Amino acid sequence: MEENLIQEEVQKTEEVKKTILPHNIIFNIFLFALKGVKACVFDIWIMLFQTLTNSLDRGTEKLQKENNNDIYEKTKGRGKKVKKYHYSAKMLANLEREKNALLDDLQNAGANRTKEPHIYRYRAKDKSGKIVYGTMSGYSKLDINAFLLNEGYEVYSIKTSKLIEFVYGESSVAGAKKLKTKDLIFWLTQLSTYIKAGITLNEAVKILSSQMKGNKTKEKAFASISYELTLGENFSNALAKQGNMFPALLINMIKAAEASGTLTETLDDMADYYTEIYNTKKQMISAMTYPAIIMFFALAVIVFILVYVVPRFTVIYETYGSGLNGFTLFIVNTSNFLKSNFMLIIFVFVAIIFAIIFAYRSIKVFKISCQIFLMHLPVIKNVIIYNELTIFTKTFASLLRNNVFITDSMDILSKITENEVYKAILYKTINNIVKGDKISEAFKDHWAVPDVAYYMIVTGESTGQLAEMMQKVSDYYQEMHRNIVNNLKTFIEPVMIAFLAVVVGVIIIAIIIPMFGIYDTLQ
Repeated sequence: MEENLIQEEVQKTEEVKKTILPHNIIFNIFLFALKGVKACVFDIWIMLFQTLTNSLDRGTEKLQKENNNDIYEKTKGRGKKVKKYHYSAKMLANLEREKNALLDDLQNAGANRTKEPHIYRYRAKDKSGKIVYGTMSGYSKLDINAFLLNEGYEVYSIKTSKLIEFVYGESSVAGAKKLKTKDLIFWLTQLSTYIKAGITLNEAVKILSSQMKGNKTKEKAFASISYELTLGENFSNALAKQGNMFPALLINMIKAAEASGTLTETLDDMADYYTEIYNTKKQMISAMTYPAIIMFFALAVIVFILVYVVPRFTVIYETYGSGLNGFTLFIVNTSNFLKSNFMLIIFVFVAIIFAIIFAYRSIKVFKISCQIFLMHLPVIKNVIIYNELTIFTKTFASLLRNNVFITDSMDILSKITENEVYKAILYKTINNIVKGDKISEAFKDHWAVPDVAYYMIVTGESTGQLAEMMQKVSDYYQEMHRNIVNNLKTFIEPVMIAFLAVVVGVIIIAIIIPMFGIYDTLQ
């Protein structure tokens, strides 16, 4: 019985297979046909599109690179053409004779070193083959020759005489102009960076010298510093021999740094110091310049109205015989006076300005009187006092941090200010130090020193932290100076505009009032 059931199930399964098999074959055929149609209609075109796109991308990248190269070649400009120098056989022969004479001299008198430096004028060929002339300060011809050879020159002659000393002495080291604060900041920052990068001090100075091409004074001074370093001189002494080019403060700081081995830190500190001093001076100049410009334009407008506008109305008054009141008559007379004596007034005004400047620079009593007068004017006194205290305390803090002797510090501080009031305070401080008194005694009860600054200095002395306290005083008054300058600039503009409006309005009213009388007459 069971066998029969199994056989029936097998037969049913076979019948189902026979029924489904044709349908499966047809379905598979249809499926593959669809895939073929899809491949022909879609996949081939998509593959072709992707291939074409990739080809275009590669072509675009290649074209872009070529365009970039073309743009670079077009924009970079032509390189500097190396100039070739040619000299006649006669001149070359003369140069050779000079060179031989120099070599003989260097083996005899030219090798003798003097105690004081002299100005030497040399003729040499530089690396480009050009014959150049120059001057240097040195102790012997042999030293100058060795330095120039080390710089890549072929030296032909080195001479010195009283005439050379007279002609070139002032324009060389002895008369070197003082470096601008902005240039000094750049020089200190770059020098510190080069030394930190592992470049020797002498090489760093040479690199900075090469960056000064076009400025003969600076280039000559830096070459002199490099020469001194080559001879084994201290960096601070090399700077000191450049006359007034470098500030005494910087030289003393570097001298202290050489003793303590903190040259790079001192260079960074001095770069920050001069940056802050530069910004403080810019604020001071800004505070003085802005009101001056506004005042100038205000006066220009008033003069223009008086000289060119008022005379037009005067003609109208005369034409109609209008009577003028006292105020209008005053405006008309002022206008006539300005118009008749305009050039004379300008000349007298300019002469007075120059006379004041000359007297301020030459007559000490006049300079002190002007400074005391300005330092007692409202608002202006705070601008001046805050500025002077900021510079003084900041410099004093730097000197103390770098272990510069207190007497040397006071001497340097007396040179960083042009204000005679503060110079007197500093000289009093030096006298107190000599007598063994406290530094703060010179600042006590002085009208030019605010109580806050005095008590902070006293605190610094009593706690043994004078440098830190001086820096805090500097930061405090620098912020006060910045705020008062900003407030002054904000306040001065509306005041000057109001002043201009009032003056111009009064002039216009004085001109228009007689016009009503003319109108009544015509009626």
